[in-house]
Amino acid sequence: MIIRLSRRALPTVAAAALLAACSSSGGTTGAASGAPSTAATTTSSPTPTATPTPTPTVKPTGQADPALQAFYGQQLTWAACKDDPKTETIDESVVQCTTLKVPLDYANPGADTIDVAVVRKPATKPDQRVGAVVVNPGGPGGTGVGFVQRNPEYFQQGVRERFDTVGFDPRGVGGTSPVNCLDDRTRDTWAADDDLGPEHGKVLADACQAKYGKLLPFIGTRNSVRDMDVLRAALGEQKLTYFGLSYGTYIGSVYAEEFPDRVGRLVLDGATDPSLPLAQHNIEQYAGFERSLNAFAADCAKKAQCPLGKDPDRAAGKLADFLDGLKQKPLTTSTGRVVTATTAWTGVIEGLYGDESAWVQLRTVLTQAMVNGKGDYLLGYADSYNRRDKDGRYSVSADAYTAIHCADGATDVPAGEALQAAYADLAAKAPLISRHEPSAAVFDPDCRSWPFRSPEKAHAITSKAQAPIVVVGSTGDAATPYANAEKLAAQLGNAVLLTREGEGHTGYGWSTCIRAAVDTFLLEGTAPAAGTRCKSEPAQ
Repeated sequence: MIIRLSRRALPTVAAAALLAACSSSGGTTGAASGAPSTAATTTSSPTPTATPTPTPTVKPTGQADPALQAFYGQQLTWAACKDDPKTETIDESVVQCTTLKVPLDYANPGADTIDVAVVRKPATKPDQRVGAVVVNPGGPGGTGVGFVQRNPEYFQQGVRERFDTVGFDPRGVGGTSPVNCLDDRTRDTWAADDDLGPEHGKVLADACQAKYGKLLPFIGTRNSVRDMDVLRAALGEQKLTYFGLSYGTYIGSVYAEEFPDRVGRLVLDGATDPSLPLAQHNIEQYAGFERSLNAFAADCAKKAQCPLGKDPDRAAGKLADFLDGLKQKPLTTSTGRVVTATTAWTGVIEGLYGDESAWVQLRTVLTQAMVNGKGDYLLGYADSYNRRDKDGRYSVSADAYTAIHCADGATDVPAGEALQAAYADLAAKAPLISRHEPSAAVFDPDCRSWPFRSPEKAHAITSKAQAPIVVVGSTGDAATPYANAEKLAAQLGNAVLLTREGEGHTGYGWSTCIRAAVDTFLLEGTAPAAGTRCKSEPAQ
């Protein structure tokens, strides 16, 4: 299974699973009015001091806040999820669904609330159960509910026996007040557009504001982290055990910053660097894909069947020239849809998430396009990346991606000299993969017109958590380059870097060695030794 992160930082499950719709009976849409009643509390008066010097009042946060006690004390009611007949190879009813009530605005918890969609796969040996591990597959926009429903046996047997596997949908995602601003026809047009300009960002912002103006100011990673802490308490956990992939590592990092005393066993796999502003994050990610593109092309040139020629030094350039040339002469498909340069580049990016074994199929896809003039397979890759199913319906993840990223980083949008410097940096680090449309890399998503700004800014995250945190990085990861994992481990302080050597996004699914180290940490609390490096090999 491939955990993937798009060049727009949107990871999810394997391409085949992406084409299957996934639903849960556990979520609700929109905000519901009326918070649960808060039980009366009594507090003792502070002992007066000899000198009546006023001291600033520090508002309690999280579970210590009396206004939030009813949320933290709620009891979850679980029931088998409804099976979706459209997902023929998946039986959603093997996991359980519920909803978690949280305040829309944590600064005003007595007002509106929202219901967070939650699922769990109970521990298979309940008499040996040690707790729950909360998982997030990334994004922003990835559904934790869908991840657990599609992958109820994602962890190895030992973890499944002793842990409930729990997934939740962050605000704006899946079953938790999903943000879906554009219709599918517009999505089709935009996904194939070779010249998306800033007016598209304004159209999207206006559409989202018109439909979700009440919700959007309260979407963002920090609020989702607060929801996750309420979930922790509702699950009966004193400390959070958490496994986050890609953007999910940012959720875990912010949790360690916000609730250091509640950090249990955190695993952050495929790390993002929280100190990078959004535009710089995009540039570094494009650089990662540029490296993978060159590695794939050079490997292809050594094979008997390769549409990129026999010269490893020229193969990547030949591929980029072909893809860019589709601006003037797009490919046709059997369905009548066309493969533009944007579509084709998207499909290639999709193919670069895997390890070397995935390159075999990517060679076949490119041979069909470059030699036989057939774009169907390349279009299929692009549809997988864009979360478009066979019926032409798009996942809501794209708009959630924009809403969350812009809430987290809209204050970091470059302009003027900073923008010109960003373009120069992009051209230097990713000359092939960015030349098609450099503005789409820097402004991805386009937050220039986004009306909802939070005070959140990119910053190095430090945590006062006493428990060790395991950060997993892969040396050949295109979507979250290895340097991110090194930087995050250094920032967090009490963190151990676990390294996988090889291609592919994230580490846990690519190596039995990584799995063994992570499972030992989850089950026993023993972190791997500093400097541990693992080879890539099929996980058993």
